[in-house]
Amino acid sequence: MKTMNCKQLGGACDLEFHANTFEEMSDLSKQHGMKMHQEQDSAHLEAMQKMGELMQSPEDMQKWFESKKKEFESISED
Repeated sequence: MKTMNCKQLGGACDLEFHANTFEEMSDLSKQHGMKMHQEQDSAHLEAMQKMGELMQSPEDMQKWFESKKKEFESISED
């Protein structure tokens, strides 16, 4: 199992996520983001806006996604 936090995944806080695969990690981050959106957390909303801008370019989004996947793969197991 590996650990990454919200900020490492493009978010705004230090909440840690624990997962065995990058796909699981991504899902946990997405669920957290949806919760923060529902709560209208200003720091997370700002981070989401930046991600939205990144998503305007599929190429840039793919590069970002691949860099996060490599980061996940480089992290030692807990």
